[in-house]
Amino acid sequence: MSYIKAPMDIEKRSFEIIEEELGEKINSFTEAEKPVVKRIIHTTADFEYADLLDIENDAINSGMEALKSGCKIYCDTNMIVNGLSRGILEKFSVKAYSLVSDEETIKEAKERGVTRSIVGMEKALKDKDTKIFLIGNAPTALYTLLENMKENMPKLIVGVPVGFVGASESKEELSKYDVPYIRIRGRKGGSTVAVSILHGILYQMYQREGM
Repeated sequence: MSYIKAPMDIEKRSFEIIEEELGEKINSFTEAEKPVVKRIIHTTADFEYADLLDIENDAINSGMEALKSGCKIYCDTNMIVNGLSRGILEKFSVKAYSLVSDEETIKEAKERGVTRSIVGMEKALKDKDTKIFLIGNAPTALYTLLENMKENMPKLIVGVPVGFVGASESKEELSKYDVPYIRIRGRKGGSTVAVSILHGILYQMYQREGM
């Protein structure tokens, strides 16, 4: 059998196919936005994301500035934390973390009768070094962020919770706020999509810095 075996060649050809199939639609995105939409499609093999993606309030540049400053990134799942390129984050002195599995979070959530995502987000907002929020799973995490972010205004919100209860509605609520955000409209999204969005920003910086 004949097939591509080298990882970089596979990725290169994948992105060529994505751009070919997007056609003229790719030109509706800026040069900074193109890597983001292509990475989402590369992750999901779903071209509908090109129609569902919103990038607002200079979100990419704001996110880059925060990353360059060595901020922290709060993730609403450990899957997001584990999916991010730790090596590149370390080059910018950036730390990604989640509190949903923290013992104190679990205990408090049980006592209050709320989700761990709510408690974890409340705790993260108290950390002034946390400037980027990646939400790929829990609408309650996004709602909590929007309700309380005056305490710690984000430099970037990636709001892509997936599912049937509150996912679409929470992302619609996000669009009402004058804050840098990237969202996927509707029910689609997920932790892997959140990772791909940040990588679409991060790898641009990595190449520009010549690291």
